[in-house]
Amino acid sequence: MALVAGLIWLVAANVIGMLPSKDYHWRNAYILIAVGVPLLIWLVYENGPWWGLAFLIAAGSVLRWPLRYLWRWIRARVGA
Repeated sequence: MALVAGLIWLVAANVIGMLPSKDYHWRNAYILIAVGVPLLIWLVYENGPWWGLAFLIAAGSVLRWPLRYLWRWIRARVGA
């Protein structure tokens, strides 16, 4: 069941990414992250870490700009 929910999340995220947005999809990204993190935990719990890693990689490809900004923020805090 978690795999089906993960696939639905991925399809919904891709459809949302195709829709026009005035704030460059940041509001949608926050909602997708808020739903995706518990979904990832559920998916790992039910199907194991390999399926969780596959979902994490797929979700990271959809949410690549928030990940880039997170990476920049972490590097700025560390001082690299």
